Amino acid sequence: MAMNVEAEIRDLKRRVGELEGSFGFLTRQIKGVHKDLLAFHAKTEQRFDAIDGKFAAVDGRFDKVEGRLGRLETGVRKLREEMPGIVGDAVRTVMRARNGRPRKAL
Repeated sequence: MAMNVEAEIRDLKRRVGELEGSFGFLTRQIKGVHKDLLAFHAKTEQRFDAIDGKFAAVDGRFDKVEGRLGRLETGVRKLREEMPGIVGDAVRTVMRARNGRPRKAL
């Protein structure tokens, strides 16, 4: 009986040693992957920050263009409102010059 117990203890120690070795190997592998992931994350953050900075500059330019387009739109709306009066004044001026006298009022 004593031989079987000693053999089982040796077998258990061997198996525990194998498990510890496998665990140590996996631990080293996971640490290496973790370092690589941290480096990749830092590099990716730097790239996104660089891209974000470029987009911020582009956004500023778009804001300027948007402001200019807003002013242009306001000017066109005013012109559209004032156009009948401008055309009417021009036609009256031409008619007066042609006839030499003002047009009769209704």
